[in-house]
Amino acid sequence: MHGYEMLQEIGRRTNGLWQPSPGSLYPALQLLEDQKLVRSSATEGRRQFELTSLGRSELELRAARPAPWDAMLDSADPDDLALDTALRRLDTAVGQVAEAGTAAQKAHVERLLAEARRRIYLVLAGTTGDEDR
Repeated sequence: MHGYEMLQEIGRRTNGLWQPSPGSLYPALQLLEDQKLVRSSATEGRRQFELTSLGRSELELRAARPAPWDAMLDSADPDDLALDTALRRLDTAVGQVAEAGTAAQKAHVERLLAEARRRIYLVLAGTTGDEDR
């Protein structure tokens, strides 16, 4: 895999709870390469990483242990996961409007987001926000 694929895969395996940045992934990959656990090669202009035989041996030794993301998911609050999923879906929709929407659609979505933000703070304050309507 190349680094971007790894970032996506970690996000997928953790249901979006862990989204490492390239600034944290690439130094870790460099350390693994220095330890001879992975090797990199350039393929079609992309740096790809693969386990070495030493890396595969290390993986076999750790096979009985749970993956780090399993413990993270086991301890995750399902309500937090649901909110995170809803926010990512909203972000996708807003991104599509930003990319393909008209000026009027963008302005409308901006007003919707401002209203949603206001109402979310009202929920946090212990009210639904409907009382002032």
